[in-house]
This record gives sequence, structure tokens and C-alpha cells, in this order.
Amino acid sequence: MTSAATAASIWDRDRLWVTVGAVALIFLAAIEALAVTTVMPIVSDALDGGDLFAAAFAGTLATSVIGMVAAGAWSDARGPRGALYVAVTLFLIGLVISGFAISMEQFLIGRLVQGLGAGGQTVALYVVVARLYPPSLHGRVFAAFAAAWIVPSMIGPFLAGAVAEYLDWRWAFLGVAVLTAVAFLTIAARLRGVDLGHGEPQDRRTLVIRLALAVVVAAFAVILGLTPEMLSAARWPVAIGAIVGIAVAVLPLLPKRTLRAGRGLPSVVLMRGMVAGAFFATEAYIPYLLIERFGWSATWAGVGLMFAALAWAGASHLQGRVGERLGNRRITIVSLVLMLLAISGVLATASRDLSPVIVVIAWGFAGAGMGLLYPRLTVLTLAYSDEGNQGFNSSALSISDSTGSAVVIAVAGLAVASLGGGVENVGVVSAVALALVALAFLPGLRLGHAAESTRL
Repeated sequence: MTSAATAASIWDRDRLWVTVGAVALIFLAAIEALAVTTVMPIVSDALDGGDLFAAAFAGTLATSVIGMVAAGAWSDARGPRGALYVAVTLFLIGLVISGFAISMEQFLIGRLVQGLGAGGQTVALYVVVARLYPPSLHGRVFAAFAAAWIVPSMIGPFLAGAVAEYLDWRWAFLGVAVLTAVAFLTIAARLRGVDLGHGEPQDRRTLVIRLALAVVVAAFAVILGLTPEMLSAARWPVAIGAIVGIAVAVLPLLPKRTLRAGRGLPSVVLMRGMVAGAFFATEAYIPYLLIERFGWSATWAGVGLMFAALAWAGASHLQGRVGERLGNRRITIVSLVLMLLAISGVLATASRDLSPVIVVIAWGFAGAGMGLLYPRLTVLTLAYSDEGNQGFNSSALSISDSTGSAVVIAVAGLAVASLGGGVENVGVVSAVALALVALAFLPGLRLGHAAESTRL
């Protein structure tokens, strides 16, 4: 290894402000994600939109698929700079629409626009990392991204709950919008003169087809999220049709053999969608459970999520230090076992009316499992990629993440509605998530290796 490589740092003069801006955007995305989960029971109550509770989560994840595909193709063809700029702008517009919404329908529109930006921003930042930082620094960058969750983990849920309880829930969106604008200006100013490379011109027909498929995936996911508002007899037939439509449309947007858990990158991408769906579907209903069943305030419900987020950040840091020694198989087994224990604790509490403290403690184990697994899957994706497909593979990973989460959240919401709604039926969400984590062992043990040690 050369002395220059040894001295390279994500904080050196050439990369300092890019790192700061990128970490700030991740930080604010974390604040927003934690805030939405905490304040959604308050928002749905204030805007009289209980039936759209699941759609407010699933819709954002659904439209993020469009942003991911567009940003991936744009990044491969012209570099990630323009894709990042447009994505952050859409994210800001969505936050503003949601913050000023006077009905649940308007709020949902804001969430849909926000999803377009959030999906594109994630993919564009991954490609910026791949183009601007040498492979030896990739693991450190993603460790910094994980660290960007630490402060939000400590204050995000509590702050969002306190803002909703003592000020107004709208500031959980408008405040993030203002800070995101500042972070965006920081990274935009530094990237202006940086060569981020250019890929090969993309075939226009292929791009149009991929974008059309992304729109189809998003449309079916939104329909799936809206099924609880349909007539009882139509709910499950429409839901099954939407799931089939998503599966068919998403296939060309993912690596070949993904749905068959092919060894290597296909299993990495599939694994991401399965664990994301199980984790985020369960977490979406935890504040609802704590507030409606156990009478916790929004502030304390936010604190209930804080331990999981802290465990996520801590486990991500640990993975960055000892992940290579643990290896992909051990990380998979440990992570999935932690998630099984955590979701079982939530299910037992929801079904048996146990102490809510069990939910808080159990969900900390889930956060630790995700913290070990998530950054490993990202590093593996870049390790399986080259400059010609970094955008496609990064978008595929994020598409799997968002599509899996959107589908599982929507199906869980439909299951709750089919049982009559109400907090007494939220245990079915954990049951669905538990089955999905058990199935995730199949792709989890087929991740393979792609010289990822050179990237940690």
C-alpha cells in the first residue's frame, strides 16, 4: 500500500466538505425518518386519516422506487451530481407540502413527492461515494453515515414527539426542510468543481422502459396501501393482484435471479428487501401500540424508539471494525436471530398485554441486528459493482429496500384492517414480520464474497 493511500482520509482537504454535506443529508434523513414514525399517530388523528396510516408510509417508499431508478440511470450516464441536486430539491418540496397539509390527502401527496427525492438522494450519494472516494475508504464513509444516526437516535424520536405534543407536528417536517436546504448548499458548493466521472450513454429505450416499470411498481404499491379503504370483499383480491403486479414489474429493475436468491449480488439485494420490510413494518406500529394501548405520550413513544436507533448506530460502528473477522455468514445469523427475538417480544406484548417496557428493550435488539447487517449489504453491493453498473446496482439495492418495506407495511395494514382495525389487532403485524425474517435466512446464507475486505 502506498503512503498516499495510507494517508487518505474521508476528512482530508479534498473531500472534507463533501463528507460533511453528505453526512448532514444522511443525518437529516434520519431525523425525518424517526420523526415520521413518532408523529404519525398524531398526524393521522389531527387530519382524520386513520385509514391512510399505512399508506402514508407505503406511499413514500413506493415513489422512492421511481427516484432510485431515475437517479441510478442518470448517475451511470452523466455522473451523480445532477441526480443528487434534483433529488434533494424534490425531497424539500415534499417536506413543505406535508408540513402545510390541511387534509390527510394533501399530506399523502407531500409524502409521495418526498419519496421521489428520498429515493434518488440515497442512490446518488452512494454513487458519489463510489466515484469520489477510493475503495479503501468506502467502509469508512458508510461508517460515517451510520454515525450520522447517533445524534438523531438520541434526540430524534424524543424531539419529534415533544414538537408534536408541545408545539405542532408540522414543524417535524418544516424544520427538517430548512436544515436540509443548508446541508444541500454545503455539498453542492464543493461538488461544483469535482470530476465525478461519466459513464456510457444509456440506451433511451431501455431507460424509458425502466422508468415506466418503476412507475408501475409505485402505482401498484400505492394501490396496495389504499386497500384498507376499499370494500371488504375487494380488499384481498386487489391486494394480491397488486403484489403480483409489483413482482412482475420490479424484476427488470433488479439483478437477474434476485427473486430466486441467486448466490452473490442477487441474494444481497433480496436480503435487503426482506429485512427492511420486517423491521420497518413492525416499527411503524410501535408508537401506535405504545400510545393507544398503554397511554404513553408522543414524547415517550419517541423515546421508546430511541434505544433501537442507538443500537443500530452502535452495531454499525462495530461492523465497520470487526465485520471482516466475523464474515458474512456470522453477521447474517447473529443479525437475524436478534431480529427474531425482538419481533417475538413485540408480538408477545401486543398479544398478551405484557409490560410496554418489553417492547422498548426488545426493539433495541432489532436495531442492533439491522446495524450489523445493513452497512454490510451496502459494502457488498459496491464490491460486486464496477463503474459501469454502480448506479444500477445501488438503485437495485434501494429499490429492494423500499419495495420490500412498502409491500410489507401495506399488507400488515390490510391485515389489521381486515381484523376490524384497532390497536388490539396490531399483533398481526409482528406475526407477518416474524415469518419474513425466518425466510430471510435463505438469501442471507448465500451472500458470497466479492473482495469486500478491500473496501472496509
